[in-house]
Amino acid sequence: MLLPYLNKDLIEAGCDEAGRGCLAGAVYAAAVILPQNFRNELLNDSKQLTEKQRYALREVIEREALAWAVGIVSPEEIDRINILNASFLAMHRAVDGLKMRPQHLLIDGNRFKPYRDLPHTTVVKGDGKYLSIAAASILAKTYRDDYMNRLHEEFPYYDWNRNKGYPTRKHRAAIAERGTTPYHRLTFNLLGDGQLSLDFG
Repeated sequence: MLLPYLNKDLIEAGCDEAGRGCLAGAVYAAAVILPQNFRNELLNDSKQLTEKQRYALREVIEREALAWAVGIVSPEEIDRINILNASFLAMHRAVDGLKMRPQHLLIDGNRFKPYRDLPHTTVVKGDGKYLSIAAASILAKTYRDDYMNRLHEEFPYYDWNRNKGYPTRKHRAAIAERGTTPYHRLTFNLLGDGQLSLDFG
């Protein structure tokens, strides 16, 4: 059973990101403030749920949350500031978008760059421990999946509707054969094995 909050007396926003380990596409993050009495038996770390469950829960979260927002950092920005800083920036942008100002941030993971003057707590595997982080993980994941599905229509060869930009064998083979797209993260080890050369032209 996930916990409803860490600090009962504070307005708490859970934050999580999606797409950090991908070779292509933006990184997405979400911030969610849930009512303290919010309960949902199904809500869990998005990786433990089916796609259908995630999208059903997204509707519940958006309807019942006190506030929610999604932040996005582009592949160009990722290449410029690195993926760790991009993940923090995406979370900052998500918090920026909240219609209610939180008093405390619950962050999935073990590191975070402070957001303005707000106190924060990092929680390793927090999306499996706190409802608000789990809710954020679902929004970040589903909105990023929608985005990668749109990119797939533009570049169907890379199988993004299935791999969502992650480094699968098929994705890397497509990069080796076709080269990169404007959505690939050029600072990443795109081919993985170092056996194939890549012309970034």
